[in-house]
Amino acid sequence: MAAQIIPTDGTAGAREAGVVYFIDRALTTFDRERQSVYNQGLPLLQSRTGEMFPGSATFSSLHSDQQIQLLTAIESADFFEVVRMHTIMGFLSDPEYGGNRDGVGWKLIGFEQKASFRPPFGYYDAEERR
Repeated sequence: MAAQIIPTDGTAGAREAGVVYFIDRALTTFDRERQSVYNQGLPLLQSRTGEMFPGSATFSSLHSDQQIQLLTAIESADFFEVVRMHTIMGFLSDPEYGGNRDGVGWKLIGFEQKASFRPPFGYYDAEERR
């Protein structure tokens, strides 16, 4: 699902950013209360896969256009909204939280991680530079 929400095209997507690792970590640490949304939503996804595409066992076995069709059908469900939110968070979060591997999300939006800001020196503080 995450790979369809932020797909790989000319730039890195959710797969390259390791968003699923972020989601896994989120559901076992700071966002535990949303486990129930996944516990209810994953069976929904599974059943809708079978309903919409008979003979298909899993969402991951569907072709990309079929996956998009299925996600469009469930986009108003709480489950989809939570997965979407976690996908975006995982794509843009600090890599220490399990997503945004190698800063691919930050690179995409032009964010430069700097621990501190140092203003440029000018004539008024020339002595400070020495």
